[in-house]
Amino acid sequence: MELNANFEERTVVHAAQIPWKASPMAGVDRRMLDRIGDEVARATSIVRYAPGSHFSSHAHTGGEEFLVLEGVFQDEHGDFPVGSYIRNPPTSSHTPGSEAGCVIFVKLWQFDMEDRNGVKINTNTGQYSVDPKNADVSSIVLFEDTREHVSMEKWAPNAVVEIDSPHGFEALVTEGSFEESNEMFAVQSWLRLPKGASSKAVAGPEGATVWIKRNHLAEAPTAPNA
Repeated sequence: MELNANFEERTVVHAAQIPWKASPMAGVDRRMLDRIGDEVARATSIVRYAPGSHFSSHAHTGGEEFLVLEGVFQDEHGDFPVGSYIRNPPTSSHTPGSEAGCVIFVKLWQFDMEDRNGVKINTNTGQYSVDPKNADVSSIVLFEDTREHVSMEKWAPNAVVEIDSPHGFEALVTEGSFEESNEMFAVQSWLRLPKGASSKAVAGPEGATVWIKRNHLAEAPTAPNA
């Protein structure tokens, strides 16, 4: 299966406006944003756990990265509320679920296969720093290596934000809104720009909180070699 698999073009999904589709696990639904592969796939999705639903225990051969958008995500490593950012590197395993129900933004098979760095950050309690180039932007770095830079950014109301994408750019709105290329992005709206692109975003009157990944598309993504 291929979905939004042309990484050389601007891609947008307003996920809150598309229907949920059932996953192979009962009680777990998803909104697919991009995908290369079938059930073992390089995939970006928004996933909803119904109250009391669980996946069976499994390993993440290609790694898993997620941000909790609603509710509380749970596994044997802890309870993770809204705003929790987790990286489960290749070879890690867990038994995920949610007693109360939750919604997460999740990326699979997008790690350096040698990465063994687990990350658990609560973005609500982390320290944000003001961008020295734009006082209307503050951010917290969630992860950074030679392949990618991941952050949460808070944009002040009506802030003008320049977007440079020398090696790729991806953003998901978690609060508020922004406008880019004359298109409005609200909560659960997702934008991906190819390497070499540049653009400008303007935050809405209430500001915006945005999950952002940069520099991860220097090489063309491929299907997992599972």
